[in-house]
Amino acid sequence: MPASDILPDFLIEQIDTPIGLTFVVTDRAGTLRAVDWDDHAERLHRQLERRYGQDLSLSNADTPSTARRALEAYFAGELSALDGISTEGAGTDFQRDVWRALRDIPVGQTISYGELARRIDRPKAVRAVGLANGANPIPIVVPCHRVIGANALLTGFGGGLDRKRWLLAHEGVDAARWGEPRQAALF
Repeated sequence: MPASDILPDFLIEQIDTPIGLTFVVTDRAGTLRAVDWDDHAERLHRQLERRYGQDLSLSNADTPSTARRALEAYFAGELSALDGISTEGAGTDFQRDVWRALRDIPVGQTISYGELARRIDRPKAVRAVGLANGANPIPIVVPCHRVIGANALLTGFGGGLDRKRWLLAHEGVDAARWGEPRQAALF
């Protein structure tokens, strides 16, 4: 049996972060496929199966991945550490366009869903952009937390608004300008 037939499709690692135990999923080539928190482990497994099939093999990594080391550096204060991580979210073409645009939002800045729609040349697709943002399987690295409501209110985040608030503050975004957070996205 060839070695590729016995290797897992994906490798999983756990890192302890200031916002909770975090799972990091990479493929054999080291491409980051998913990030989620331990309190959302079931969601992580459902998303992986839906995107890659139920026969997906997931094994513990033997050595720290580049993605894990970059995330640890980010949480330690090296905010640019995430810039070079290779990612693949296995979404639709539209979702991938949104996720690529998210990676162009600089650290310490936020934009609205409407602005994100304009950046991908789909200004009328604001709600679809919000849905694609919410379906992002690689939060933090594909920084969906940097998207806020048009009225500067914090809006939904798969990891919870407390984590979103922490990530933005970690990146130096002034939290005083946010109104009361709302769980539902405001477009």
